[in-house]
Amino acid sequence: MFKQFGAKLKALFGVKTLDAAYYDELEDLLIEGDLGPKMAAWVSDEVKKAVKSEKPKTPEDLQNLVKKLLSEKILEYHPMVDKENASVFLMLGVNGVGKTTTAAKLARWYGAQGFDVTLCAGDTFRAAAVDQLEIHAERLGIRCIKQSNGTDPGAVVFDAISSVQSKGKGLLLVDTAGRMHTKENLVRELMKIDKVVQARGIDEDHYKRFLVIDSTTGQNGVSQAELFNQAIPIDALVLTKYDSLAKGGALIQIGDKLHIPIAFVGTGEGYDDIHPFDKEEFLDTLVGLE
Repeated sequence: MFKQFGAKLKALFGVKTLDAAYYDELEDLLIEGDLGPKMAAWVSDEVKKAVKSEKPKTPEDLQNLVKKLLSEKILEYHPMVDKENASVFLMLGVNGVGKTTTAAKLARWYGAQGFDVTLCAGDTFRAAAVDQLEIHAERLGIRCIKQSNGTDPGAVVFDAISSVQSKGKGLLLVDTAGRMHTKENLVRELMKIDKVVQARGIDEDHYKRFLVIDSTTGQNGVSQAELFNQAIPIDALVLTKYDSLAKGGALIQIGDKLHIPIAFVGTGEGYDDIHPFDKEEFLDTLVGLE
């Protein structure tokens, strides 16, 4: 994962002379790790204050100090799903992040826990997305509700929710478009789908909006989170390619700026390669404690 960055941080904390150059180097390293200039400067200043007051004795003391500072900026989220009612997960994200595959992985995850899962092909803008989701559904042995390419995605989502509601319970995972002719069109379409879900009587307890982000995109992931959160309030992130994450600081930025927690991480290509996000493990790796 991002152990190389953690190793650099650990090595820096082993330096005995904590002078001005040391804190400049710490700040530069944090910026390199995608924490951003503002966050990097804040962490460096807080470390400087703590060194004067708490007098940490070992590199591990400094690592734990930074972990404590960053811990406030990142949140874990474990969605509760009601087995006795209809629930909807709206999967959002730009094309290419692994959104459709992530929907399939979550279908396997919740199916293994006894949920009646249905997939909905809400990305009618891209024909391949519908075909891809249908293939996943066939492999998983679950239903996929779709309509012809170019159909109003709101209508597809409306029908899919109605189908799940007719059974009285079940989890509906809705794939959505990640690209349209303009950013404004995409935002407008997603807002429309969001309204359709609510109009079907799915309350906030049974409706979650997940933004799928490619972990390796770094700063670009922050921009994506800001864009989608402006259109629809995001409940949590799902991270793909988490096993390839080199830095991790962008996740700290998203937590700090937008207060969006992280729910799941994808660590491979298989349907079972998805796991709940572990905040402690993430922070330990980030600061080089493991």
